[in-house]
Amino acid sequence: MFKGSITALVSPFKGKNLDLDAFEKFIDFQISNGADGIVPCGTTGESPTINNNEHKKLIETAVKVTNGKIPVIAGTGSNSTEEAVEMTIFAEKAKVDAALVVTPYYNKPTQEGLYQHYKKINDNCGIPIIIYNIPGRSVVDMNVDTMARLYELKNIIGVKDATGDLNRVTQQRKKMGNDFIILSGNDENTYEFNKLGGEGCISVSANVAPKICSDFHELCNSNKFKEAKIIFDKLLPLHDIMFVESNPVPAKYSLSLMGMMSEEVRLPLVTAEKISKEKITLVLKSLSLI
Repeated sequence: MFKGSITALVSPFKGKNLDLDAFEKFIDFQISNGADGIVPCGTTGESPTINNNEHKKLIETAVKVTNGKIPVIAGTGSNSTEEAVEMTIFAEKAKVDAALVVTPYYNKPTQEGLYQHYKKINDNCGIPIIIYNIPGRSVVDMNVDTMARLYELKNIIGVKDATGDLNRVTQQRKKMGNDFIILSGNDENTYEFNKLGGEGCISVSANVAPKICSDFHELCNSNKFKEAKIIFDKLLPLHDIMFVESNPVPAKYSLSLMGMMSEEVRLPLVTAEKISKEKITLVLKSLSLI
């Protein structure tokens, strides 16, 4: 159920408010272009600067618009265990298909602290939980042994691996077996990641090019890696340009060029600089996205 090209959705803004109309249309765009799932309220959705009411509204809207057509994996993580539990319970009541729970940032918990954090969430909900391991942003790195302990719990089903370490795919697959879901959190490594046993990506680039990203992952999951490599090479400039400035600034600007939404982001993020905009425009034109 959770494989292929899963889009880490941006959150559209209009002035100080969410632009829910643009959000609904954007989800329809994702569905019609082959997205295998969506993730509202993750890093790309600017989760640190959306308030609790907005967070809940985005989750509810995603569930309503998808209407069971593709899975909704709600970002419900926090560096506060109680807040993560509260949001995961809400997401379950909203009828999401799974929760994506980031490792607690800033606090720097030990491996035992990480285990107890996820166990507390697991024990208070009944939906699948995907661990989001992203040491570059959260400072802590969940090791494979801790992940294996968590996989013994009833709701922990997989990981979004944004470590950038391809060895983790092999280690996690060996330790947890074939039923453990391993998704990349880095578009730029997905070809090798999938070849090593990964099953897809929770993707930033899929915001802008859902059809091309979906086609790529479909080929990988059909073991057609020669054909997939051609698409991957085509996508690499897009993967690179999506991080020419802080995510989701380039994605938001790209989507504004495509007529989907405003380029607005919330402070402390700011809109892209002129030189970045020029680079982004060139890449989008090369892929015939604008």
